[in-house]
Amino acid sequence: MKTAIVTDSTAYIPKETREKYHIHMIPLNVIFGNEVYQEDIDITANEFYDEVKRKELPTTSQPPIGQFVELFESLAKDYDAVISIHLSSGISGTYQSAVSASKMVESIKVFPFDSEITCMVQGFYAIEAAEWALRGEAPEAIMARLEDMRSTARAYFMVDDLSHLVRGGRLSGAAAFFGSLLQVKPLLQFADNVIVPFEKIRTRKKALKRISELLGEDVTLGGEYQAVVIHANREEEAKEWKAELEALYPNVEFSLSYFGPVIGTHIGEGGMGMGWIKK
Repeated sequence: MKTAIVTDSTAYIPKETREKYHIHMIPLNVIFGNEVYQEDIDITANEFYDEVKRKELPTTSQPPIGQFVELFESLAKDYDAVISIHLSSGISGTYQSAVSASKMVESIKVFPFDSEITCMVQGFYAIEAAEWALRGEAPEAIMARLEDMRSTARAYFMVDDLSHLVRGGRLSGAAAFFGSLLQVKPLLQFADNVIVPFEKIRTRKKALKRISELLGEDVTLGGEYQAVVIHANREEEAKEWKAELEALYPNVEFSLSYFGPVIGTHIGEGGMGMGWIKK
């Protein structure tokens, strides 16, 4: 059976990697006033962060159901099934749109998957699924593997300004008030599909150190891990942190990624985080 792998633009998988593994991408949108940009197609991360310096922060929107239907029907010409992997259903309706579209397409069997996370950790799921698909594994087996991966998937991040998350409804107002009042750098994580505070930490340096310690706690349990450092327009700082982490954890495979336009709208410039998963 030939299975297609679809994910959305918030996985931030590099184009060359998507092409290598035949991963199909459906874009979310960022909206500046009346101008709508498809993420990773009409606007890059660098262009986005330049743009927000000159304009008000944009809003975001999920892909329309019709775009999913069109993609799934197109894939039916060459594939027997589709696995469609998306950012957490608690922060976007993208996964639900994929579910709705799957019921409207009769020409191919669609398996929607809620990653319950976003950014390159979501990308880890898509790449793993693509590797299995290229080996000819059945979609049911691939879905079971993705479910297995959940138990070791982690992501922690900090932001410079919690107001972006609150304004977009991605974090409670009380948490933002606490952050601004005490000038803390709270660590955030995904829990039950939504973004919640994890720990209250005073400085950026200590926040990054704590994320590193959390990785260490998992690594000491054994097994091989892949991790990704993710930044919101702080590439040099992210590279330095990645180098420090590689020295601390030589057995972990590290990569570098970013918060692109859609997630960057809610995180704000200066955010930094790390995600990892057991291989």
